[in-house]
Amino acid sequence: MKWIIAGWLLFIVSALFFIAAAWRAGDLLTLAGGIFFLVACFSFLVPIAARKPQ
Repeated sequence: MKWIIAGWLLFIVSALFFIAAAWRAGDLLTLAGGIFFLVACFSFLVPIAARKPQ
């Protein structure tokens, strides 16, 4: 489980860098894609966070 969470945290970090690069370039379409990717990463983490520890 630790590796799954670590993987999703890496996806979140890369989404943040993707958003920063799009912001810096002024590309609104890429910025929107980065934001949607970040939201998707968090939506995949919700079931993991809601799961009761075993």
